[in-house]
Amino acid sequence: MARIAFLCPPFAAHLASFRALGEVLRERGHEPFFLLNAGATGATGDIPIHHVPARPGDPAIGRVLAAAEKPGGLVATLRTIADSAALTDQYCEGGRERLAALGADAVVGDQMEPAGFLLAKALGLPFIGLACAVPIDPAPGVPLPFLDWPFEPSAEGKHRRTATIASALSRRQNQVIAGWAERFRIGPHGSLQDCLGPVQIAQIVPEFDLPRPRPLPFVPVGPLRRAEELADRPLPFARPDKPLVFATMGTLLGGDLKLWRALARACREAGTALVLAHGGRLSDTEAASLDVHHAADFLPYRSVMKGAALVITHGGSNTVLDALACGVPLLVRPVGFDQPGNLARVRHHGLGEELASLRRPGALAAQIKRLVADDPMHDRCGKVASALANAGGTAQAATIVESVLCP
Repeated sequence: MARIAFLCPPFAAHLASFRALGEVLRERGHEPFFLLNAGATGATGDIPIHHVPARPGDPAIGRVLAAAEKPGGLVATLRTIADSAALTDQYCEGGRERLAALGADAVVGDQMEPAGFLLAKALGLPFIGLACAVPIDPAPGVPLPFLDWPFEPSAEGKHRRTATIASALSRRQNQVIAGWAERFRIGPHGSLQDCLGPVQIAQIVPEFDLPRPRPLPFVPVGPLRRAEELADRPLPFARPDKPLVFATMGTLLGGDLKLWRALARACREAGTALVLAHGGRLSDTEAASLDVHHAADFLPYRSVMKGAALVITHGGSNTVLDALACGVPLLVRPVGFDQPGNLARVRHHGLGEELASLRRPGALAAQIKRLVADDPMHDRCGKVASALANAGGTAQAATIVESVLCP
């Protein structure tokens, strides 16, 4: 039995993946717990949450989350990087003492939070990295996750220049990493890529990722989901007699009435039935005004997607992987973070397209109708679904964690 600390950003999708892993580890007799930034909360179930102390001048978690939910493309991503540097600094300031007091035997850290690696090294604890989103591991021809560029193995110069720009934009974060690596006396570390560790787990699989040299720097296990998320659950609506299109934009665009109205109109013109989840961002009156088959704040994604012919999404990793796990093509409208990187992978493998402009309703309706009827695309998605199903999922991730605890 081991006490395993989870360190990750305070975003719902990341917490959900860690929670799924934690529940399996707990079933195997371990004691997982979250160590989060001061003030961070989330749906972690029965897995305990502990916090590092707050400090004067630290960004409030509520403001960080609110800022991250505002669409803004690269600007929003850079703003989040700046906030992340401050949260990493807070983690490192109080995390070593907290982990020691909590009796941590190992650390599982999100790729996007370098404090997990730094603190584990400082305490001499085993460390396992987890890529909840698009992996940030560098590879020839693979663009950075916040870009929707195609795979270009011959564009070495362009990718090198982009990496240089990204390094400049992440200067504050890199300074925090280097400063704490020096204070902890763990050797030179100056970027997120320096804090990935030798053992990494990723939700992505090669059949969906851009090409990377072998051996891979991470173990691809597929989506980390709880058992109840994978179970067939009754739907709060009747199955339509038309092809079902499921749309969700997370909390990023859940309240965008203009978007929902455009999708509702396009789906009607395409002869499909639209079901949408708005994340609690619409009032009952607003949702009822959309004239769709069904609208709700939240829905059992997997159960809905199993009967869907198309998924429309902002491109968050969890939604994209869930759709592909159900063999469903995607229309993606990315707004920032790793969503463009997911779109690049959707395009590369022919698993969907970027959502047509809302200013061209006829083109959007034609796009929806065409993708719903694209049998070869559905076949390609089915092959990715098989790869995800065979990757091992949460059970395989837990086995990897245990292999590091007891090599």
